[in-house]
Amino acid sequence: MPKVSEEYYEKKRREIIDAAYRVCTRKPITSIEMKDIIAEAGFSHGVIYRYYKDLDEIFKDLIITINAENKIDDRLNEIFTKSDMKYWEKTIYEICGMLSDYMKEVGTDMLKVSIYGDMMAMSDPERAMKIASRLGKDELSPLLYATQAMDEYLTKVVKENKLKPVTSVDEIIQFFIVNYHGIESGYVLTECFKAPHIEGKYKIDDMYRNLATAVVLMLGGKAEK
Repeated sequence: MPKVSEEYYEKKRREIIDAAYRVCTRKPITSIEMKDIIAEAGFSHGVIYRYYKDLDEIFKDLIITINAENKIDDRLNEIFTKSDMKYWEKTIYEICGMLSDYMKEVGTDMLKVSIYGDMMAMSDPERAMKIASRLGKDELSPLLYATQAMDEYLTKVVKENKLKPVTSVDEIIQFFIVNYHGIESGYVLTECFKAPHIEGKYKIDDMYRNLATAVVLMLGGKAEK
């Protein structure tokens, strides 16, 4: 077989990753088989295995691609750079507003893939850990970066403003993560499942504003009116 260029090689891998993404927007990751991706990509069995040795290797590259194309590092750092420690409450609202915009920008398809990934972590944690272990430090999720950065910021806010939070910064971060996933699920549900008792009830801007208010109050600050 003639030697192919690196550009051609990467193009084919990207086509496989794009096919995997489309499949992942329709089916939970735990129920996907290699034949689903083969059918979606339109390649033969042999072509797929020329580029990927197994399904989880495809999922690993899919996660890396999604995380690389949806980073929020720069947005978050810009907010922190402009932040005035005296008006830290405003910064919390700005962070949550940015996350609201981020979710609307990436759209429900990408968020569904994220939710399906969480489902794998719950139903098959060993498999999920094996995939995660293949990721490099710079290939991790935007949420992980955000929570680490917020942990550092909130710790500094408490110290410099001599606040008396109702609970520890670590527990506030845990609360933030749980609510992030809840907002993600609620947003996807209201956008994709047009049932009368759900439609219009999960407004992402309102949910993030409520999260910001809760975090501010837990830290001992004043909520915006």
